Amino acid sequence: MRLGELLVGWKLASPAEIDEGLRRQAAVGGRLGENLLALRILTAEQLAAVINATPPIPSTVAETGILPRNLLNLLLKLMYIESLSTIPELAERMKLPHMIIKALLDDAIQQRYVQAMGTAPGDRAARSIRYALGDHGKVAAKDALEQNLYLGPAPVSLASYQEQIRRQRVSNETLDEATLRQGFSGLVVPDHYFEKLLPAINAGRTVLLFGPPGNGKTTLASRIADLFRDMIYIPYAVDVGGQIIKVHDPALHNPAISEDDTAVLATGPFLVDRERFDERWAGCRRPVAVAGGELTMDMLDLKHNPETRFYDAPLHIKALNGMFLIDDFGRQKFHPSELLNRWIVPMENQVDYLKLNSGTSFALPFDELVIFSTNLNPTDLMDQAFLRRIPYKIKLFSPTRDEYWEIFEAIANAYGLVLTEPVFDLVVDCLEKRFGLAYYQPKFICQQVVEACRSFGRPVVLTRKAALAALSNLYYDIEDERGAEPTAESEQPLAAE
Repeated sequence: MRLGELLVGWKLASPAEIDEGLRRQAAVGGRLGENLLALRILTAEQLAAVINATPPIPSTVAETGILPRNLLNLLLKLMYIESLSTIPELAERMKLPHMIIKALLDDAIQQRYVQAMGTAPGDRAARSIRYALGDHGKVAAKDALEQNLYLGPAPVSLASYQEQIRRQRVSNETLDEATLRQGFSGLVVPDHYFEKLLPAINAGRTVLLFGPPGNGKTTLASRIADLFRDMIYIPYAVDVGGQIIKVHDPALHNPAISEDDTAVLATGPFLVDRERFDERWAGCRRPVAVAGGELTMDMLDLKHNPETRFYDAPLHIKALNGMFLIDDFGRQKFHPSELLNRWIVPMENQVDYLKLNSGTSFALPFDELVIFSTNLNPTDLMDQAFLRRIPYKIKLFSPTRDEYWEIFEAIANAYGLVLTEPVFDLVVDCLEKRFGLAYYQPKFICQQVVEACRSFGRPVVLTRKAALAALSNLYYDIEDERGAEPTAESEQPLAAE
């Protein structure tokens, strides 16, 4: 990672501003950060905050925090399996500086694992020397593969990972009320929800969302995830006592820099941007993991693959420094008390303990915003002792009639429909007494109306008949309850109504 890329990821500068800083650097010298300060693109405080939050690049093998033997084993495996033969190739694959790769190769040559084969044709640069495994090196590579089949960026040490988790806590991001409200724009959110949500998010502690189904618990949780702005650093892998644990998950850890910005930065004059940081860490947005009824208890343990002989981090570890939403809590195959007992210590002491197959256990800071979302009564899921360990409990209620109008009207407009009082009254009369009003219903009705009209080639209009047909798909006995078929009057379009 280069400084310019980090600043774009932190949204402190645009690719164009980085380009401007690099051009000034090429003209007058100095570091990129100094030139950006001179151009007043960012402040000294912002620059210091980014640098202090980012893992520094190691300059020696010892500074990686990994035993030289383990790094050498990874290098030999990559040379054997992927036929990598130059320092730049190995540095790119292992995410380590050229000087460290050179030191590892020198060690391999001393042990007669590797031999230099000369430079590539037409290139006298020392770093482009081609290296090849000797007979001893091939044996050593096969031995390393017997230990594990991990092939990827060099791991970071457990101590480095623990420290980085502490440095980028969720509570580092403090929201104000205006930011929170802006994050929920487009949704009808009662004011009393904000009163509880804001301190809960800022504390980064456990939250329980409960209430009738279909009233926005999952939507609220997903909007909370979108409020996070910080760039954090996720290791590709961690070394624990010589065992490899893969942490980075492309499906969960989204790059902090957009694809468009990455493309622009790739074409910029970055050869003079020498301020680099440890590339064994991926710069990402705060992760958001979601698990529902498919969640099992073994998903919260380290997964050892007997074929590859290395571990995959459990879901809640991949979500560290981010958010973990447990949706439909209480509908998993295990009893809720099993999960609650598993997380009593992490939630209360902010530390989690994991165990390797060898029996070795280790600790990680448990820093993530855990949200339990459920339609069930909380007292049916957990006892009072556990309820008190959840510091924030937010009950979501069914919308009032006025809120329901606001929701319905906004969604109808989004679908190109117009909501009138006769249609609204029909829907509310059908739902209010027996089923209750819920936030999800208007979207379901509008989708059904649009799909039905388009299927039969009719004008896309929200009539009483169309609304009633949609309601019959939402609740199977609506039509029976209403009685006879809709009258001709109900088939008239809204303009007539």
